[in-house]
Formats: sequence, C-alpha cells, structure tokens
Amino acid sequence: MPNRLTSRLSRRLTGLERSRKQGMMMAVDGVTLLFSVWAAYSLRLGVWFMPSVEQLWLMVAAPVLSVPIFVRFGLYRAVVRYMGEHALWAVTKAVGLSAVVWSTVAFMTSMTGYEGVPRAVPLLYGLLAGVMVAGSRFGARWVLWMPLRRQFSGGQVLIYGAGVAGRQLAVALRNNQQLFPGGFIDDDPELVGKELDGLRVYAPHDVEGIVEKFDIQDVIVTLPSVSNLKRREVVKFLEQYPVKVRILPAVADIANGKHLVSMVREVDIGDLLGRDPVAPDPLLLGRNITGKVVLVSGAGGSIGSELCRQIAGLKPARLVLLEANEYVLYRVERDVRSMVECEVVPCLGSVTDRTLLKRLLPAHGVQTVYHAAAHKHVPLVECNIAEGVRNNVFGTKTFAAVAFEAGVEVFVLISTDKAVRPTNVMGATKRWAELVVQEYARLAQQRGSGQRFSAVRFGNVLGSSGSVIPLFKEQIARGGPVTVTHEEVTRFFMSIHEAVELVIQAGSMAEGGEIFLLDMGEPVKIIDLARNMVRLAGHEVRDAENPEGDIDIEVTGLRPGEKLYEELLIANENATSTANPKIMKAIEPSLNGEGVDILIERLQGCIAEGDEVVVRQLLMDVAG
Repeated sequence: MPNRLTSRLSRRLTGLERSRKQGMMMAVDGVTLLFSVWAAYSLRLGVWFMPSVEQLWLMVAAPVLSVPIFVRFGLYRAVVRYMGEHALWAVTKAVGLSAVVWSTVAFMTSMTGYEGVPRAVPLLYGLLAGVMVAGSRFGARWVLWMPLRRQFSGGQVLIYGAGVAGRQLAVALRNNQQLFPGGFIDDDPELVGKELDGLRVYAPHDVEGIVEKFDIQDVIVTLPSVSNLKRREVVKFLEQYPVKVRILPAVADIANGKHLVSMVREVDIGDLLGRDPVAPDPLLLGRNITGKVVLVSGAGGSIGSELCRQIAGLKPARLVLLEANEYVLYRVERDVRSMVECEVVPCLGSVTDRTLLKRLLPAHGVQTVYHAAAHKHVPLVECNIAEGVRNNVFGTKTFAAVAFEAGVEVFVLISTDKAVRPTNVMGATKRWAELVVQEYARLAQQRGSGQRFSAVRFGNVLGSSGSVIPLFKEQIARGGPVTVTHEEVTRFFMSIHEAVELVIQAGSMAEGGEIFLLDMGEPVKIIDLARNMVRLAGHEVRDAENPEGDIDIEVTGLRPGEKLYEELLIANENATSTANPKIMKAIEPSLNGEGVDILIERLQGCIAEGDEVVVRQLLMDVAG
C-alpha cells in the first residue's frame, strides 16, 4: 500500500507544470525556514518556544529574505530528480548567506523588542535550515525515483567511467525504455563516493557487491579517449562478473552527433587485442590512389570491399570493381557509389579470364591494382585443389601478365601468413602467387618500365569471411558448442580497417619485388578467444571447473593442412623496418629467369591430367 501511494504521488508530481513545481518548492522552503527559526529558538532556550508578536515578525522575515537568495543561487532551476552533490553545495551557500542576512536584520533592528536575539540562534538556524532544505530536496528525489527503480529492477546498468561521455550517456539512458543507469564505476578516488546527476560513483572493487545487490546485468564501458590497452584491461576486469559488457565508441564517433544510446555496441573481440593503431600517413595513403584509376579484384570480399571503401575516400579518378560474384558486386557497388563522386565501374568477371582483363585494363587506363581475389578458406581449398590452383595461382599469373603488358604502374598482391612454409594448399597457392609477383617485379626492372609489383602479407582479419569470429558468434547464438581444432592453436589478428589502411601505405612504399609484412601484434590462442567471446556474450563456459556453465567448448582436432601457429617470415633475418612501425619489408627468396613460367606449365599439365596428389606435391615442393 505505501509503495502504491508513493508511485501515485510520484506520477502526480512529475505531471505538474514547471512553474507549479517551482511554486511548490518555494512554499515548502518557506515553511521549512519558518520552522528552522522556531526550532533554533527552542533548542537555544530549552523550552517549547512561544514567540512574541515582534519575534513572530522576525521569524516570518526568514523565508521572505531567503527565498530571493535561493532564486539567485538557482535552487529552483535544478531538476530535483537529477540533483547531485553540486546541488548540496548550492544549498549550503544559499542557506549560509540567508542566515547571515537574517542575523544582520535581527541584530540591527528592534523587531524582537528589548530582549534581543540569543547569539546562538542564528548559528542554529543556519544549520537546521541547511539540513532541512537539502533534506527536502533529496527526499523528493527519492520519492520521484521510487517507481522508476521498481520499473527497471533487473534492467539497470552500471556505467564504467564517470567522465563527460559517461554522464551524457546516463542522461540519454534515462529516456530509454530498456536500460536504466544504476550508478557509475570509476577509479578516480576524488569521484568515488560522490553523486553525479543523482547517480552514485562506486570504486571498481565494489562491482561484485553492486551487481548482486541491484541485480545488474549490463555494464557499459565509457572510456572513449583511453588506449586500447587500457580498454582491454577494463574489459578483462569486468569479465570475472556475471554481466554483459558493452562499450562506447571512440571520441571521433561521438563527435559525429549520433545519439549516445544508439552508439553503445557490444564489446568487439578486437577491443581485447590491445592494439593501438599508428596514425596513417596521408601522403602514403593517397600516392597510388588520389587522381588515379584504381582497380580492386575480389572487390566484394571482406578485404576487397574494405579496400574499395577506403579508396573511395581518397578521391580516385575512377574506381573499377572486379568481382566474380554477382550479388556481392551489386552490394559493394551500391556502398561505394554513395561515398564517391568519381566514376565507379562494376565488372562481373574472374581474374582467370585473360580476354576480359586485356580489354578491361587498357579501356579504363588502370594505373593501380589491388589484387585481393583469392580462395582463402583452408579446408575448402584443401578439398578443391584444382580450383584453388586455378584461381590463386593461374589467376594471379594471368592478371599480373596482363597488368604488366598494359603498363599498370602499381600492382599489389594481398597475401597471407599461411604462405610461409605452408602445410596446406591454400597457403602454398598464395606463396606461388607471391613468386609470380616477384617475377614480374624482376621483369619490370629489366625493362626499366618503372612498374612496381609487390605483395603484402598478414594474418587473420577480424570478421572476414574466413575468420573464426563469425563462426564462434553463430555457435554461441545457437547455444554451443563452440568448436576449436586444438588447444594450442594460435593465430595473429588485426581489424579489417587497420589491415587495409596498412596495405595501401605499404603499396606506396614499394620499389618492386618486396613482400611487406604487417605487424600483427601478439598471437592469440584460439581457445582463449573462444572463452572470451562466450563470456562477452553474457554466458559462462561449461567445463570441469564450472559444470553449471552455459556453453561447451569442444576440441575437434586439427583439420588437414592446418598449422598450430602461423609465421610471417620465411627467413627472419630478411625483415627490415619502414617509415611505418607497423609495416616491415622483406626480400624473400624468389625464382630466377624463366623458372616461374616453367613451373606453372608443369602445374597446368598436372591439373589437366587430374592428378591432385601430384599437384599438391608440386605446390608444396616449390612453396616450402
């Protein structure tokens, strides 16, 4: 019954007009101040004080003198529901000044007759008035919040970070229908224990108790300006609690004017890698693109489409999209057309089609090529050796040959760390593709054409079509199990955006024949990645230590051709640094003279005979 009355009172007060609410607050303050003066006299005299007419007039003067001061200090501008400690300071200053003014009036007039005012009364009045005026406001705030707290019970969130972004998010969440701010977490000792906009700030070590007490199920990390390493530490700290962790994007995204609530995203596994990208060099980004005709093969793939998007922002003269899949070509063309003013040329076709390429490159005067078209899924290529060779090896040979004859200035092959001492067909075909590019770099140097052929080698990119991340997400969404091939498998990871940004810069550094290596950071254990993704999805891993968990992780065994770990270099001593600390340059072993052509003829013969065992052996012998 009391709860129902409180809810009804809260709704009625909330529905009043602003002017009526201010009038009510003034009336309450008037009564409160009048009572404070009377109580000050009673406490000082030790009796139930009965004022004379003169003393009564002096008591009435207290609210008359104080309310204008309260108005001047903004006590009636604040929204009671969102008051914090700043309101308490304002009340203290306003009440202190009003007590001084009232005391001055009392001692300088004869309003109280000849008896005067006991000297302790003004002090008692100031203390009592301060406590009661502040108490009335915070009591009202409690009444107004009561229904909302019950409404959002179990739907409250903690906000990690009590800075500007966190407080803005709290304001935005209060207008949200699903989530509601329950408090802040911050490691700043000057903020811990205080109230900001009506929400208490807790220390990180208080999280466990708060989660249990208020049934908190979500924590939103609002640290938009800190490094990725710091963000990773915070997320790792929160992982130990049964909460779903979300994260606020970077400052640059907030500055775009989007609504903060809609910008809160799930924690991306990339937030756990601790990689702080190096700011790109604008000159390197634009050198091969700005004002030039650029072609991207495999334009609809994960790497190819990101290449197209970033190239579009660098103002090419024309952008040619070469893609064998009709739907993904349509999709990437639609995305890119909305971003650029230059001509966009969609071309449906394969890099193995020499006739198409010989017509396409000269017709559009292509100057820069990013060759991203490839079959990259290791198990699928292992089961389809001939098709993997046709696309990855013969396709690269055809494309590079046509580009060479067409006078293309820059040819950049997108390679992979699996090309280093490969144990699978996909990796071997990519190493052959590198050898092809190196051969045309040598031919360009012989001819003195100034053409630059190079390759950029890197590991897994987060969210790409061949990455384990989408697979893990699907498995977690189905309730598991999450499958890992081996407990010791490690892989390098990088975001697609960062990888493509570095690919473009590496291509601009090329002189011909180099294989650039992207700094992939520290390798990540796939089983740890799986556990993190399960926890970040709000679940617990079910294992021997936690049999009551939600999702199992199953070890299925290494697939054919799969390595426990990947490398970026064939010979470690061959790597040298470049102007960008995230890009290294290697001069890898290559084949001389007509060696590449001879080997490809042999490979074509083996493919024609349909002997995949011999094809695989030849691939490995050359690539290894």
